[in-house]
Amino acid sequence: MNRNVTPSLPAEWADQDAVMLTWPHEGTDWATMLGEVEETYVNISLEIVKRQRLLIVCQDAEEVKSKFTPEQLEKIEFFEIPSNDTWARDHGPICLFAGTHPVVKDFGFNGWGNKFDATLDDQITSKFFGQKAFRQNVLYINCRDFILEGGSIESDGKGTILTTSVCLLNPNRNPDMSKTEIEQKLVAELGAERILWLDHGHLEGDDTDSHIDTLARLCDEQTIAYVQCTDPKDSHYVDLKKMEEQLATFRRADGQPYRLVPLPMVSARYDDEGRRMGATYANFLIINGALLVPVYDAPEDGRALEILAQVFADREIVPVNCVSLIKQNGSLHCITMQIPKGFLS
Repeated sequence: MNRNVTPSLPAEWADQDAVMLTWPHEGTDWATMLGEVEETYVNISLEIVKRQRLLIVCQDAEEVKSKFTPEQLEKIEFFEIPSNDTWARDHGPICLFAGTHPVVKDFGFNGWGNKFDATLDDQITSKFFGQKAFRQNVLYINCRDFILEGGSIESDGKGTILTTSVCLLNPNRNPDMSKTEIEQKLVAELGAERILWLDHGHLEGDDTDSHIDTLARLCDEQTIAYVQCTDPKDSHYVDLKKMEEQLATFRRADGQPYRLVPLPMVSARYDDEGRRMGATYANFLIINGALLVPVYDAPEDGRALEILAQVFADREIVPVNCVSLIKQNGSLHCITMQIPKGFLS
């Protein structure tokens, strides 16, 4: 493969081979609610295997296999790899193409700015590759000297990267790099031609320093769906209003404004300690033929599903209850990583 070929990062809506999950276990923060969260993981898994393959990183393959039928297991591959936690979006492989050649880039993961121990998670992609998860011609490139989480970037597959300055420019990620240097890195590693920096937006209960996948999502080359707050009394109102105003200034590669689709703010949900949980409908997952949408037993669930059904008219809209996931500050997209078509045998 010619390493001088400009890489391209496929959009999530491109055809996929599989989705990767890292399964909860007793050594994770899920320990006190393991049964509850595993039920959510099973529900997500069942929707995936209806449409494509599923790759599961876990501690005990036999134990996880027991949760599926023989027919379902035909679509699932297991990889026994140690993990600190289960947020595959951020420790999983970033799959790109250099020309037509499939490439796995293994970026560094430091527990969202060293908030949590991620020593094992940071090694998952290399071990995953070492266990021959991918076809033989896939090239592995170690990029772990640069911290980059999958949840912090959105790609339209045509050179546009949407991200947030609060995360990528945070000194807890790559402290010795300027904004210009980080942009140059995104150009070199992801083939970025345009970087849209979102400077506003946050969710209470979010550990990620404003990952883009909690706030605003590219749905196609012309459309961005985003979280809208309409209640002036809500603590998110001012910042999300500024985010909405900035999104309106963004332009597509052809110079036209984006079609902006507001998603409702989820009614405030609190954990047992009175901390607001970061529930968001923007944390959906696009897979082959379907859109998996997190729902939260909230009054806004139905409206969010209706809006996304209009945006993704060519896909089945599948609600997945993710109340368990927001108890640990994430949701559906955060625990999954799609593998584009062309990476598996």
